[in-house]
Amino acid sequence: MLDTFLPLLLFVLVATISPGGATTLATASGANFGWWRSLPLLSGISFGLASMAVAAAFGLGGLILAVPELQLAMKLLGSLYLFWLAMQIALRGQPGKAAVTQKPSRFIAGVALLWQNPKAWAMTLSAAASFASITQGAESLAVLLGLVFAVLSMASLALWCVAGVLLAGVLKTERQWRLLNRFLGALLIASIVPLWL
Repeated sequence: MLDTFLPLLLFVLVATISPGGATTLATASGANFGWWRSLPLLSGISFGLASMAVAAAFGLGGLILAVPELQLAMKLLGSLYLFWLAMQIALRGQPGKAAVTQKPSRFIAGVALLWQNPKAWAMTLSAAASFASITQGAESLAVLLGLVFAVLSMASLALWCVAGVLLAGVLKTERQWRLLNRFLGALLIASIVPLWL
């Protein structure tokens, strides 16, 4: 039975642990807000991806990818949203030292990030198309993909968030924090480029 599901598990693990916009946000949130305060964002991203996988299993992903105007609108909205988030990260200094109280991103921000991302739609649709044969129908495929994407994306995001928490333990000065946040902001902006390729 494991050899039936192993390709799906590997596909989802590689797709979710690879560096990108969501993993960069998880690292930045971990560094700036710690594990517990980052949990709503991580849960939102994980739920967003899992719900997209369920929707893809039922065919919604195919509809989104088949309508070029909708894809373009999603790319524009997603790019603008990621750019805004990148600027929020890049302008941060050392946690607790800012003149304005900084707040971590919320659950709904994580969901919105994923649902606007055509690359995530392509990934979940690809999973639905590639692994449909290991289930008995759309419902069982939706349950399987939803669970696998939820669990593995949360595990992957948790690793990136913990990396951010550990990194925060090394940073001591305002300058170091500014450099880290600018670097993470630049990575998030760089993650927009694949959306347009």
